[in-house]
Amino acid sequence: MTKTIPCKAVLTLMVCLAATAAFAQGDVYKSKCAMCHGAAGIPNPAMASAMGIKAATDPSIKALSEAEEIAVVKNGKGKMKPVTGLTDAQVKEAVDTFRGFGK
Repeated sequence: MTKTIPCKAVLTLMVCLAATAAFAQGDVYKSKCAMCHGAAGIPNPAMASAMGIKAATDPSIKALSEAEEIAVVKNGKGKMKPVTGLTDAQVKEAVDTFRGFGK
C-alpha cells in the first residue's frame, strides 16, 4: 500500500506537467504571430491583402522547409519585419505551430 501512494503521486505530477506543457504550446504564436497570421494560420482578408500574407495551407507556404520558415521569422520577408526577442526554441515553437495549421 505504501508503494502505491508514491507511484500515484509521481503519476499525478507527470500528468500535471504534461498538461501544462500542452497548454503552453502555441503561446509564442498567439502572442507574436496570430495578430497578422490569424489564430488558426488564416489571416483575415484585409490583413492578407494589405500585407500580402498567405494562409498556412497555401501551397507556396507548405512548400517552405522548417529552416526557411525559421529564417523568415528571424530575418523578415517582404512586409514582415524580423521577430525579435525570441529564443531559438521559441522561434521553432512558433514555426511548428504555424506549420501545424497547414496539415
